[in-house]
Amino acid sequence: MMNAGKLFILLGIIFVVIGLIWTFVGRIPGDISFKKGNFSFHFPIMTSIVVSIILTLVFYILGKFR
Repeated sequence: MMNAGKLFILLGIIFVVIGLIWTFVGRIPGDISFKKGNFSFHFPIMTSIVVSIILTLVFYILGKFR
């Protein structure tokens, strides 16, 4: 089993990669954006659905190898 230090490094790398990908994918059609004056609101509903589908597939494939 991995020790805690290696696990945190791996999680950090995964979060950095997700953050880099998110900057390119963050505003796809279907996301809700609202701007009025100084206030802006962005709710990435389609991005969340796409990420959810991708993660479901990844975890399903990883589960098959266990």
